[in-house]
This record gives sequence, structure tokens and C-alpha cells, in this order.
Amino acid sequence: MAYFVTGATGFIGRHLVERLLEREGDIHVLVRARSQNRLDALIERWGARAAQRVKPVLGDLAQPRLGVCDEQIAALGGQVEHFFHLAAIYDMTAPEEVNERLNVTGTRHAVELANTLSAGHLHHVSSVAAAGEYKGLFREDMFDQGQRLPSAYHRTKFESEKLVREQAKVPWRVYRPAIVVGHSQTGEMDKIDGPYYFFKAIQKARFALPEWFPLVGPELGYTNIVPVDFVAGAMDHIAHQPGLDAQAFHLTNPKAMRVGESLNAFAGAAHAPKLAIRVDKRLTDALPKGTVSMLMKLPQVRDIRRAVLADFGIPEAVIDHMALKPQFDTRDTERALAGSGIVAPDLATYAEKLWDYWERNLDPDLFKDRSFGHIINGRTVIITGASSGIGRATALKVAAAGGVPLLVARGMEKLEALRDEIQAAGGTAHVYSADLSDMEAIDDVVARILADHPAVDFLVNNAGRSIRRSIKLSEDRFHDFERTVQLNYFGAIKMIMALLPHMRERRFGHIVNVSSIGVQTNPPRFSAYVASKSALDSWTRVVSSEVVGDGITFTTIHMPLVRTPMIAPTKLYDHFPTISPDEAADLICEALRARPTQINTRLGTAGEVLHAVAPKVMDQILHMAYKVFPDSAASKGDKAPAEPERANVEQIAMANIMKGVHW
Repeated sequence: MAYFVTGATGFIGRHLVERLLEREGDIHVLVRARSQNRLDALIERWGARAAQRVKPVLGDLAQPRLGVCDEQIAALGGQVEHFFHLAAIYDMTAPEEVNERLNVTGTRHAVELANTLSAGHLHHVSSVAAAGEYKGLFREDMFDQGQRLPSAYHRTKFESEKLVREQAKVPWRVYRPAIVVGHSQTGEMDKIDGPYYFFKAIQKARFALPEWFPLVGPELGYTNIVPVDFVAGAMDHIAHQPGLDAQAFHLTNPKAMRVGESLNAFAGAAHAPKLAIRVDKRLTDALPKGTVSMLMKLPQVRDIRRAVLADFGIPEAVIDHMALKPQFDTRDTERALAGSGIVAPDLATYAEKLWDYWERNLDPDLFKDRSFGHIINGRTVIITGASSGIGRATALKVAAAGGVPLLVARGMEKLEALRDEIQAAGGTAHVYSADLSDMEAIDDVVARILADHPAVDFLVNNAGRSIRRSIKLSEDRFHDFERTVQLNYFGAIKMIMALLPHMRERRFGHIVNVSSIGVQTNPPRFSAYVASKSALDSWTRVVSSEVVGDGITFTTIHMPLVRTPMIAPTKLYDHFPTISPDEAADLICEALRARPTQINTRLGTAGEVLHAVAPKVMDQILHMAYKVFPDSAASKGDKAPAEPERANVEQIAMANIMKGVHW
């Protein structure tokens, strides 16, 4: 007995060959010349028996009789008992021409070769897609029921099966697998397909929300998922049973499951939140005819849908075909497999294996160079307030990673010293002196920068001014508010607005605004500073929705307390837990690398939540802090305090509990 297999290097094919190797006979495998190395690797994996029994046959699906030469055909004529045709494309997103060439033309040539070889049996691997959108129970003896075939993939699976039925001159059998996933014991899979497209969304939900958090989502209908080892085992067993010719076999789970249930099975395996409430699609179907389709045709709705799907890496074509319209009868398959022990396992019993294999081997993020160096190398980054503190540390990190920092601050001497340090380390930097509280000076410095550089990729709005003074001591110091807003708000947005036309023209630009944890926690004595940063936050949230379509994005960093020259006048801070300028610069570098909308601390987020759900409680807590941390000598106007300011035990304890908050 001899076998001939097309698609043996494919996912189902290589598992089938493993099963055939447990039987007697040589296995002749169709392979293109340029795919020989792939087959050699599989033969090595299959072991010594494969090295002796697996025989490569050079050919090509696109050629008549699969491009097999006359000498090879003469040698194989009358020798092949089982001809397995698996070579095809299983991809809902593939273009129509590719589906036609591989699924239909390839099958035509496979049938020609099987006829020429006078094969004992032709085993054709079709798909449940051949049933299209048939409504109801699709039996295994059904084929052409006038069902709608909604895509090129569905159509070509139907047509290739028709070719076998009508043109095969040898006994034939057809196998219709459902949605094939990885091995139920090892989780092994070779590509992202089917339910795997939703794994990234599940992973993101796990990172963002606790496992117990209840989610609400649509229930799209029924699906049918089977592991590759079941499909290969069933095909091997049925192929060798007598009296089953001219039949089709549904290699599906006898019991279909809802799409929501399958997603919950994977969410459970990932320890991610599940869909606790699934809205039945029949509710939307009850709307007036055409309502949903008309809504989805609106350009704005399409753009939102496209953006959401792109963020999760889900092709649009997949969404339209998530649910299977027909149910599938499996009685003939169950009879053929009776006594073999081969059954389709429940997804819940092996979902964890599939998830684990995907996360370790297939997660697209594993193959992306997401390093800071890869993102920033060769990019120009304007950094304001670059002469010291956070700005200086950020410039050093950007230059070390291959970026080109454009250093902006008032003091040219410090900027030049930083530039020289960067150049001495092998980097590149450029310096621009400007007073960022002067609107005309900002126009001037941006004009100089754009004249010197063909592109500005990033802007880090780091320059800022902080004032710690209670409102009681500020009643005759309105200028404190004016000058703080002038730099922290007006200076920042003026810088952004001066660069927007350039970024819009290039359709790329990312702006990092260094805000404050104080915006989230509202600490007393920082009314001027927090108000200026809050204004910048609000402006950013509004403008980001207007310019995202131009390729311009924003990150707001709610920075905790950093030990910089800006906080030096407040001597209490000498005893407070703070982060270093280097640690703060790491947050900015992460904003440049990943470009998230916000970077927050847990304490800052907790402050926002508490203020939203219990504002009176929050006021009492902050008032306690107001009493614990008095105004500094400098804020009172005492130029030479009688005794140095020292933090007491109560102050140090509260500062450690509320680490990072400005008090």
C-alpha cells in the first residue's frame, strides 16, 4: 500500500502524515522545490521511520496533474491506494484570486492526477464552509441546497468539492472539518486564525481588569471548534474503513456551542474577565430591517469599528463570519468512528493548552521589536525644560537610544554642556534657547527648529513651574496664578499648536505632556499648579479626538513627586519618598515608545476614583493633610527662617502612605 498526500507540510497535513506513519506503506508527498527544506525539517521531526518512508514528489498545485513529471507518474501508476488532497488555503481574509487558484484550480489538478494514477481512493478535505449560510441542520448527504455562499472562501470550498464529486473517476470521500484549532494535548498551532484572532482582546482585558469583573457583549450565534488531532485521527480512521465511498463526513463537534461560550472558555484559560451578560443577536435582528446595516455604512461608525478591530488585530472579514449559520449533523461520522475511541473533545477540556501555546509562541507581540531603541532610533524629539532634572535625564536616554534630542530651555550654557556630554558619548543633539512663557519666543524657536530639521517626530512638554502656597497666603499674589498658567498651560499648548501643521502634513506626531499626580489627587496648597496642569489635561483630551485622524497622538503622564530643582525650595521634601529624574525619564521614554493615552500611578488613579465616589470623604482626608503639612517659610515670605524646616514623624508617615503626592 502507498499513499499520496498534498498539503503534507500544512497544519492538518503534517498531523495526518504522523498517523499514516503508524501504518504500513510509503508516503509520497507533493512538495514545491522551494519548500523542500520545510519538508526535510518535518521528516527529521517525524523520526527514522519517516526518513525511510516519506518520499518527496516535486510538483505544484498550479500545474496540470500537479506538475508531477511523467517518469514519476509512471512509477506511481496503480500503486497509490489512498490519495489525500489537503493542499488549500484556509484563510477568510485571503483575496478571491488566491482562493480560486489554490482551492479550485489546485483541486482540479489533484483530481486529474488521482485519475491518471488510478488511485484506489481520493480523499478530499473540504470544509463546513461548503454549507455556506444554510439555515437549519445540514446533513452529511447534503451538498447543493441552494445555500448562500457569502465569501470567496465559502464559494471555492463549495466548488472544489463539486469538482471531486463530478470529475473523480476513482472512489472518493469528502471530509468537512469545522473550525480547526491546535492540538488538544500540546496546544500546538501554526498560525493566527479563527478564534485566535480574539486572543489579543482577551489578553488586553486581562491586563486591564480583574478576573472577576463582569463584561457585557453581543452573542453572535453558534460556532463549532475541533482540535487538529481529532481531525487527523478521524480522517485516518475513516479513510481505512471499507464501504464508505461517495460520502461526506462532518469532522465537527456533534454539539455546537455559542460564540460567547467559546470566548468565555478561552477567557477562563487566560484568567481574564468573562462575558457575564451576552446580548442575544435576535434583539438587534428585531430592529427594523436595514437599521444596523445602514448604521454600519456611516463613515464615522466604520472608522470607529476599523480602529477598534485594528487595535486588537482582528481582520474585519473575520467578524462577519464568526458565527456559523447551519448546524451540522454528524451521524455518518459517528458511525464510522464507532469503537475507535476518536471523539471531538469539549473545548473546555483543552482551551488552557491552546491559550498557553498561543501566549508562548504565537502572540504577535512576541515578534515585534517594541524596544525603545527601535522606536526612537533616528527620530527627532523636542524636549522642553531640557537643561536640568527630568528633561536632562530624558535627553540622555533618547540620545543613547539613537534618537536626536532637540534641547529647549532658557539657559544656553547648561544646554550646550548637555549637548557636549551627549556628543562625547557618541550621540547627536541640538540646542535652542527660548523663554517658553513668551508666546513670540515659542513661534521663533519652532521656526528655527523646522528650518534646521526636515521632520519633528515627538514633542515632550516637560518645562513647568510649581508654586506651593495656600490660598490664604495667595490672596494678594494673583500673579502666582498668571505666571504658572502662562508657562504650564499657555506655553505648552502654544508649543503644540505651532507644531501641529508640520505634524499634520507628515501625518505623524506624538506629544507627551508631563502633567502631575496632583491633577488626580487635588493636594492642598497647589491650586495654581494643579489648575494649570488640569487645564492642559482638559485641552489635550479635547484636541486629541480632533487630530487623531491626522496621525497625531498624545500621552499625558500624571507624574508623581520627583526630586528636581523645582521642589528644592520646599525643604520638607528632603525627607519625603520621591522618584529620581532618571525614573521619571523612564516614564517619558515609555510614553514615546508605546504612545499610550495616559500613564498613571495606582495611587493617582485611586485618588480619582475616591473623589468620584466619595468627594466629601476625600475633602476630609485632604484637609487633614492641609493641617499636617504647613506652609513653608518661603511661601510665607520668610527669607531666613529661625530654624531649618524639618519633617516630623506624622508628616513622614503620611508622605510614605501617599507616596508620590505633592503635599
